[in-house]
Amino acid sequence: MNSDKSIWASLPVPAFLIDTDDRITDVNSAGEGFLNASARQVEGQPVWDLIAVDAPLEEALQRARANGTPLFVNDVDVGTGNRAPLQCALQIAPLVNHPGMMILMISPRELAGRMTQSHSVKSAAQSAIGMAEMLAHEIKNPLAGITGAAQLLSMNLSQEDLELTDLIVTESRRIVKLLEQVEQFGNLSAPDLKPVNIHDVLDRARRSALLGFGAHMRIIEDYDPSLPLAYGDPDQLLQVVLNLLKNASEAAGDIGGDIRIHTYFEHSFRLRRSDGSGHSLPLQVEIIDDGPGLPDDIKADIFDPFVSGRENGTGLGLALVSKIISDHDGWISVTSVPGRTVFRLSLPRAPRDTSAE
Repeated sequence: MNSDKSIWASLPVPAFLIDTDDRITDVNSAGEGFLNASARQVEGQPVWDLIAVDAPLEEALQRARANGTPLFVNDVDVGTGNRAPLQCALQIAPLVNHPGMMILMISPRELAGRMTQSHSVKSAAQSAIGMAEMLAHEIKNPLAGITGAAQLLSMNLSQEDLELTDLIVTESRRIVKLLEQVEQFGNLSAPDLKPVNIHDVLDRARRSALLGFGAHMRIIEDYDPSLPLAYGDPDQLLQVVLNLLKNASEAAGDIGGDIRIHTYFEHSFRLRRSDGSGHSLPLQVEIIDDGPGLPDDIKADIFDPFVSGRENGTGLGLALVSKIISDHDGWISVTSVPGRTVFRLSLPRAPRDTSAE
C-alpha cells in the first residue's frame, strides 16, 4: 500500500481518481498544483466543475467506464477557475479491481507543441531586428540634419509657417524615438541571472505604475506568500512587468479598471524542447486586466516585432518582453477575451544551492 502511495505521489503529471458519480476521490501532488488547491479541498467535488475541457467528454467517459476500456483525448484545451487553459492530452482508464472507478491523467502539451513554432518566430524576429537596426543607423543621421534645418528655418518664419516646421521637428523626433527602441531591442544584454524574490519585483513595478501611467487603475495583489525564489535578472524582469502593466493601463483608457497580479506555484509546468530536453518552470505570474481584450486579428502574432493593437504603437514592447523571458529560459503566453486578458509568465526556480545567497 505504501508503495502504491509512493507511485501515486511520484507521477509527474496531474492525476485524479474519479468515482462512479464523476466525483474526485483522490488527487496526486501534481494535480494539486494544476488545480492550485489541496486534496482536501477537491475531494468529493465533481471533476468537471473543477476541470474545464474544450470537448464533450461526459458520454465518452461513461462508455469507457461501462466497457472497461481506456479513453485517450489529444490536443484539447484544459483549464480551471484559477488559471488559463493549456493544450493537453488526456488519458482516462479503469482502475483495476475497483469497478466504476476511473483514473484521469492530464499531460500539458502547450509548450511541447509550440516550441518549434517559437524557435521559427524567434529566428524570424532576429532577422527582422537585424535589418531594422541597420536601417535605424542609416536613418538617424539624415533625420538629425532634417531636424536641424527645420529649426534654423523656423527662426525667420511667420507664426503660420512655424506650424509646418514644428510638425517636421515633432515627427522627426518621434521617428528617432522609434529607432532608438529598435536599437534597444537588438542591444539588450544577456540577463544577469541570480536568485530573486519575484514579489519584490512585482511590488516595485506596482508602485511605479500607480505613480505614473497606471494612476487611474486599481492594481490588486494576489500573491502566494510561499513562492520560492525565481532565477532571473531583477532589472529585466521589472522591465517586463512594467511593460505588461502599461499595456493593460493603456487598454483601459481614461475610464480605468482593475489589474490583478496573481502568483502561484505549478509543479507540472515544464518547458520541453524539440530535442526532448527540458526543464521545470514552476513559478507563475499572471497579469490580469478587465479591459477590452486583444484584437482578434493580432492575437496569434502579438509577440512578433512590429505587431501592435494601438494606433501609433511601435509593436516592440511585447516583442521585447518575449525576448527577455526567452533569454531567461522561461515562457510567456496570453489568453484574451473582452473583459479578461491574462498574460502569464512561467519562470524557473532558483537552484537550491544558490537560493540562500
